[in-house]
Amino acid sequence: MKLSASELAVLLGGKVEGDDTVWVDRPARIEDATPGSLSFLANPKYEEFVYDCDASILLVSHAFSPSRPVNPTLIRVDDVYGAMAFLAEKFEVQNLPEKGVAANAVIDPTASIGEEVTISDFVVIGPNCKIEAGVVIHPFVFIGPNCEIGKNSTLYSGVKVHFDTKIGAQVSIHSNTVIGSDGFGYVKTDGAFKKIKQLGNVVIEDDVEIGANVVIDRASLGSTVIRKGAKLDNLIQIAHNVEIGEHTAMAAQSGVAGSSKIGKDVLVGGQVGIVGHIHIKDGTQIQAQSGVTNNSKENARLYGSPALDYSKYLRSYAVFRNLPELNNQLNQLQERMQAIEKEISQLLANS
Repeated sequence: MKLSASELAVLLGGKVEGDDTVWVDRPARIEDATPGSLSFLANPKYEEFVYDCDASILLVSHAFSPSRPVNPTLIRVDDVYGAMAFLAEKFEVQNLPEKGVAANAVIDPTASIGEEVTISDFVVIGPNCKIEAGVVIHPFVFIGPNCEIGKNSTLYSGVKVHFDTKIGAQVSIHSNTVIGSDGFGYVKTDGAFKKIKQLGNVVIEDDVEIGANVVIDRASLGSTVIRKGAKLDNLIQIAHNVEIGEHTAMAAQSGVAGSSKIGKDVLVGGQVGIVGHIHIKDGTQIQAQSGVTNNSKENARLYGSPALDYSKYLRSYAVFRNLPELNNQLNQLQERMQAIEKEISQLLANS
């Protein structure tokens, strides 16, 4: 896609400063942009790169005031991040596979396939599946029996969707994620583990995005549920019967154990562990590398392992990091006390 500065300004409702005929055909980071590319400045800490930037066009806010001359044509917009997100979708269109069903796809005759779908090479779709209009399925995706994929959803290469999974509209699932694998359920009998059959399913509501190499286990009974608008980063484990609330976001390498309920608008940092059978209430924020072992209150801020209230953790850590010095002070006090006790004993003996 090739766009001029004047065309971009119309698309974004922005204002051009510089040559409005210059064109771009690709996005790029501000640090390594080259002529013909579009970049942006949204975070002030990257301003130093503006003055040596080789991008042809740079998106900036209305408030940006350069301290010295800038080479790229500027387009001023109300929301830089929002503008780049909008343009990223435009640039992505050219990378999508062609619509239609590839000759090498394997589709069971009982599956229902909607209009204007894209089903790529080596996709397997099992019996009684329902693939709705506008769905895009990249190569090497497996979809097991009785699954549903809602309108305009996208499954990237290597995704595995096991039986009875229900996926809503406008869902994106990235490469090599597994949806509906068996939950980790065993009972110990006669000294050995016996597997408990996992008979439930996974339900993913509308507007969810799931990163690469995520595993979401099917429920033992009932459903594991990812609610509307939730965003899961790469490398996340969601165990059986977990519920992730609406518009909750989880960063990479986090894990949620079985039957825990995560409320809506929750923010979970990277490498967070959440034990099973607890409830994280709406609006909770959990800092990276925390271990959550108890129910939270609404809008709580948690940090540490086991996780504490954020402000309590910071006060506790302020003490913890000074423990060596405090220990030295305690040792010195003990030595002084011993010396005083010795002096008192000598005085009493001589009296």
